[in-house]
Amino acid sequence: MAVLLLSEAEKTFILHGVEDDFRTDGRTRRDYRPMELETDIVSHASGSARLRLANTDILVGVKTEIDVPYPGRPYEGKIEFFVDCSANATPAFEGRGGEELGTEISCGLARAYESPQAFDLRPLCILPGQQCWKLYVDILILECGGNLFDAVSLAVKAGLHNTRVPLVSAAAMDGGQVELQLSDDPFQSQRLNVENAPCLVTLCKIGDHCVVDPTAEEETCSAASIVISVSKNSLILSVFKTGVGSIHPQTLLETLTVGQPIGVDLNKALMNALEREEKQRGVSKQAARKRYGFLQ
Repeated sequence: MAVLLLSEAEKTFILHGVEDDFRTDGRTRRDYRPMELETDIVSHASGSARLRLANTDILVGVKTEIDVPYPGRPYEGKIEFFVDCSANATPAFEGRGGEELGTEISCGLARAYESPQAFDLRPLCILPGQQCWKLYVDILILECGGNLFDAVSLAVKAGLHNTRVPLVSAAAMDGGQVELQLSDDPFQSQRLNVENAPCLVTLCKIGDHCVVDPTAEEETCSAASIVISVSKNSLILSVFKTGVGSIHPQTLLETLTVGQPIGVDLNKALMNALEREEKQRGVSKQAARKRYGFLQ
């Protein structure tokens, strides 16, 4: 995460605010900052989304490509996540400063999406064991204002919701070969089902309490955080820790209890925002360029 230099007085002020359940920006320990969402903003991508959470700005582009299924999963497609931390996001990302964080985020997303209960890859299969669709999810961190894991997961789910996969027809050729023909009609495409795709919820331990949606300043005051991925049906799909500090087992159980309903609310709010945007896009192209806020 981006490292900020805070004085001991500033850290104490943040710590006392968390203890009193009144953070420096007026939120309680369970409140998120307002978010803004746009989709379909990268013309050359199969799907795209941009999400802004206070000062955190995330851009996601999804590209589709025909590939060969994994030998152990002949009936499934593929999905890969790539995270690029822009040097303009924070001085900590200059040079190769953001590579470790980018790897950590992409691995966290891969763990969250590896379960079929989270994202079913079978509809991406074209010919079992021979051809499948591979999704390249490219994530660009434009600005870092804290809570990157949650913001990235929301932007990824919105980008996948916006993705259109071209329809493919197969024609037999001499010699047993199969020729694939992709439809040139943009309306002849299939959408991805992201209903159960998870949202990540970060619970940042500050003092004796955990807060959601930590700011960059609050992250500086924390030695460890728990990140959980939650589906719309309140299913916890993965749990991992960030930071160098330790978490007591009882604290871990408490964070899971707190984070689970928050993840359900995040999924619901995101899908509602996406549905509102689609309805407006159906009315006019001008309305489609409007940003949609949620959790306000």
